[in-house]
Amino acid sequence: MTRHTYPEAAEILRVEESWLRRHIKRLPHSKKGRVVTFSDADLDRIDALFHHEPTAGPLVSVPMPRPIGANPMSHLVPLPSRRSTRA
Repeated sequence: MTRHTYPEAAEILRVEESWLRRHIKRLPHSKKGRVVTFSDADLDRIDALFHHEPTAGPLVSVPMPRPIGANPMSHLVPLPSRRSTRA
């Protein structure tokens, strides 16, 4: 498994190294002591986290392919509680 440092990961993702450092708490990564590394899978997940689909134009009607390994029910949300709020 390949491990990438901040500069290598920034180059692969085409972002500034400072952007990675500022957002590290929200990004998938590995940390051993003070050494932070990114696997190829981490970089793929970061790319997917910040992927946006168009909301207007001709591409809106094109269905987005589901990522490999994505849960087919991940779009579902729980129903609100049926409990009465009466006192």
